[in-house]
Amino acid sequence: MGKEILMIVGDFGEDYETMVPYQALEMVGHDVDAVCPEKEAGETVKTAIHDFRGDQTYLEERGHNFEVTATFADVDPADYDALVVPGGRAPEYLRTYDEVLAAVRHFFEADKPVAALCHGPQILAAAGVLDGYEMTAYPAVRPEVEAAGCSWVDGVTVDDNLVTGQAWPDHPEWLAAFLDLLGTEIEAGEPAVADD
Repeated sequence: MGKEILMIVGDFGEDYETMVPYQALEMVGHDVDAVCPEKEAGETVKTAIHDFRGDQTYLEERGHNFEVTATFADVDPADYDALVVPGGRAPEYLRTYDEVLAAVRHFFEADKPVAALCHGPQILAAAGVLDGYEMTAYPAVRPEVEAAGCSWVDGVTVDDNLVTGQAWPDHPEWLAAFLDLLGTEIEAGEPAVADD
C-alpha cells in the first residue's frame, strides 16, 4: 500500500533532486504532494540544474518548471507518512518560513521517515532537529549541519528515521535507502515486449 509523502520544494531547487524523487516515488505507488510556501496547487516553481564539471563548486543552469501539486497552507503534516526535502538553492530561503520549520519538526517528533539531499539539510538544521544524528549533505553544508549537532559521514547515510545524501549522483543509493525505510516492496516482473 502506497504512503502519503510530503515534498517541500521552492524556486531554484535542484531539478534532478526535485523531479527524480517525485517521479520515482509516484512510480512505485506512493502519493506525493509537492508544496511550496506562498504557492497554490497548479502553480510552478523554477528549478536549477547543478552540474559537476571539475570546478571548485557546481555550475548552475536554468532547469524546468515544476508543478506544485498541493497548497502548502492547506496541508497538515499529520496526514503524511514521510517527508522529502530536495536540495538546490531553495532551502536557503525556505528555512526562513516558520510553517516550513514547523512541518519539518512534526516529522521528527513523530519519528516518521525523512529523506534530505544536498542543501536540503539546511532546512533541517534551521528547524533544530539534527542534534545527535549521523548524516551527510552537500559538502559545503557540512559546517551548518555539524553546528546543528550532527556527526558528519561521507556518502548516503541512514540514521533512525533520516536518510541523507550529498547530491543527485547519490539518487540510486539514497532512493533505495528511503524506499527501504518506507517499507516499499517492489515486485520484479517480466518486461512487456510488443509483438512485431
